[in-house]
Amino acid sequence: MTATQIGGLDIAQARATLAPWQDTAAPIGAEEYQQRLEQARALMHAQGIDALLITAGTSLRYFSGVPWNASERLVGMLLTARGAPIVICPAFEVGSLERVLRIPADVRLWEEHDDPQQLVADALRERAAGSLALDPAAAYVIAERLRAVLGGKPLSDASAIVDGCRMCKSSSELALMKQATAMTLQVHRLAAGLMREGISRTELVRFIDEAHRALGADNGSTFCIVQFGQATAYPHGVPGEQYLQQDELVLIDTGCTVQGYHSDITRTYIFGRPNAEQARIWDLEQAAQRAAFDAIRPGASCESVDAAARAVVEKAGLGPDYRLPGIPHRTGHGCGMSIHESPYLVRGDRTALQPGMCASNEPMIVLPDRFGVRLEDHFYVTDDGATWFTPPSPAIDQPFA
Repeated sequence: MTATQIGGLDIAQARATLAPWQDTAAPIGAEEYQQRLEQARALMHAQGIDALLITAGTSLRYFSGVPWNASERLVGMLLTARGAPIVICPAFEVGSLERVLRIPADVRLWEEHDDPQQLVADALRERAAGSLALDPAAAYVIAERLRAVLGGKPLSDASAIVDGCRMCKSSSELALMKQATAMTLQVHRLAAGLMREGISRTELVRFIDEAHRALGADNGSTFCIVQFGQATAYPHGVPGEQYLQQDELVLIDTGCTVQGYHSDITRTYIFGRPNAEQARIWDLEQAAQRAAFDAIRPGASCESVDAAARAVVEKAGLGPDYRLPGIPHRTGHGCGMSIHESPYLVRGDRTALQPGMCASNEPMIVLPDRFGVRLEDHFYVTDDGATWFTPPSPAIDQPFA
């Protein structure tokens, strides 16, 4: 066991190291917001779409800076070929809106008894827009209410426009993700140091959230999975308390956000000494993760990266496909302002990788009812391959490079 990385740290020592992050990334600037709107307009034009409606959620924050989650009240941004974006908002929220809106916009308000979908229809007539593409994350009820007031105008899915803007990250976005991942990796390091026989899952989850908050994450941990021993065989964990025992595997998957941009890192390591099977599967997982990374290059399909990881595991006699023992899920998912977003490293996703695309690399191996190993680090595509956000784990007893 590598004492300097796993165990040997008490909670007071860990807390004493926590301080606000010093190397902070700059927020997204006004010029970049305008570039995003113009890119959306270009994609609209290419697809013959007259208007785009983005509702509350991550895409509204992406295009306008408004960080509100969806609710039963319609909040949205209507973008047309010409003219300022129109932001539709409940009247009683206008003061809050003014403090978060990052783009020049025509703000149109509605009272509680009004139909906000009618505001959309009125604006489309005013701008002579004949077709509308709707945010793919919008609630079904919004789509149905829009159809009722659009008078037969086409309503389509805006996924190609939204994904076309969001999939390739700018240097500013990459900087925010680098900060988020660096912070989460530091939290992982501290959590590994806290390992001791009998420590509870709950104690670790609480510390991981506390540490993310102390470092300056937006809202502590966005999620946290902590599993020991046999529970590591379940990719997203099992409910109930757990207490760490000697020679058990530890799996921790957690992340945070920095100005809305996500981190998501998993480490699996041994508390004590690994047996031969634990060591074999850990090494196989490391090889599969490396094979996936080596397959990344501009122009390669997302599904080819998934295939590269599976080939390593299948050659070792596991699988094939999603059969267990083997890899039960896709090799990776895109990440940015949503923790899971396009593109996906999975069979059937033929998206060609492009510089700036970001995704996880996590071809987890599961031995049912025994244990699982997931090593998850994220990468971004470069002009000639890919770059890790965080360095992968070197060994089963050395989770950090």
